[in-house]
Amino acid sequence: MISVFLSGGCSRLTVLDPKGPVAEQQKDLILWSIGFMLLIIAVVYVLFTWILVKYRERKNHKGYNPQQEGSKILEIVWTLIPVLIVIALAVPTVKTIYALEQPPKETAHKKPLVIHATSVNWKWIFSYPEQNIETVNYINIPKGRPVLFKLTSADSMSSFWIPSLGGQKYAMAGMETQLYLQADHIGTYEGRNSNFNGRGFAKQEFTVKAQTEEDFNQWIKETQSKAPKLTKARYDDFMQEGHSQEMSFSSTHLEWVDHAKDPEYALRVRNQLEDSPETPKENPHKHSHSHSERWAGK
Repeated sequence: MISVFLSGGCSRLTVLDPKGPVAEQQKDLILWSIGFMLLIIAVVYVLFTWILVKYRERKNHKGYNPQQEGSKILEIVWTLIPVLIVIALAVPTVKTIYALEQPPKETAHKKPLVIHATSVNWKWIFSYPEQNIETVNYINIPKGRPVLFKLTSADSMSSFWIPSLGGQKYAMAGMETQLYLQADHIGTYEGRNSNFNGRGFAKQEFTVKAQTEEDFNQWIKETQSKAPKLTKARYDDFMQEGHSQEMSFSSTHLEWVDHAKDPEYALRVRNQLEDSPETPKENPHKHSHSHSERWAGK
């Protein structure tokens, strides 16, 4: 428990500095659980100290029989205590889990921004279907508006995590999971894959920029007008294992493939590329976050 507090102050991926309502709810649950468990530890140590003092060896100490049996009251008490502990931890946890499957209450009246997040070893591809744009390893979102992430994977299982905005959720091939998040503060946040999936796992990261609605709409217009179209050949290059720089495109791969419905697409592409003698091998450790090349599609 101490390590949780220490990591919250030192890590750049903190969960105790929430920047949105989802992360705030989860922080409250974490602190409640830690506080409740600290209370249990305190009671145990107080009773332990009391027993040590009361029954310590000393002169003229009367003997006692340490064997206790047949007391229904004691049996009921030490049966009920762990049951009550489980209930006290389970009830708020279950309530929070179900609440987080819905948009935040404060902004439930707003239409959520839908983003398809696809994990590919070892990069993240984000599709905005309503805006018809796609980005690699970065996303922009409007402040104060719920975002519905539709998560899937083109290959190995990953876990989508933006610690400042909320908890992690698995992205798996052949299925789609959903995650609501929201940023209440303008800023840039870090996201990553938190599920080990091979040698490039440590750098499967992305950035999240929360901005005003006006700035977000302006970014959408610029991307639609300046970014190149995403071709199938270019997208197939992303199916190769490796890292990638940040990129933007003015169309999405959803036009020809949905990895939640076609989990073997990446495998077929890799097999085709491997059979081609002219295909260059991508360096699996190439990694860049160059904003200047977002429009280049390189």
